[in-house]
Amino acid sequence: MANTPDINKVETEDDYIHVRFRDLDRYEEIRTPDWTEQPARSVSAGSEVRTGRLEGEDDWEVTGVLIDKHVDEDTAKEEAREIVDKIES
Repeated sequence: MANTPDINKVETEDDYIHVRFRDLDRYEEIRTPDWTEQPARSVSAGSEVRTGRLEGEDDWEVTGVLIDKHVDEDTAKEEAREIVDKIES
């Protein structure tokens, strides 16, 4: 099993529950790459994954997961962890 980072923050917004794993201020660039769509949506319909790149680095890591508000916050946290496990394993 992957070493999933701890959840940093959970924010409920208009259409999503945003489960943040890492501080966005650490990153030079943030993206929602197309390749994360399949693993994310295989766990939770309508979800999206945000990734970040540290300054001077080539590697990207998951910063957070947006879970469609069809679930509660506890379920969103579980689904976000599962998505990160799939992507970072």
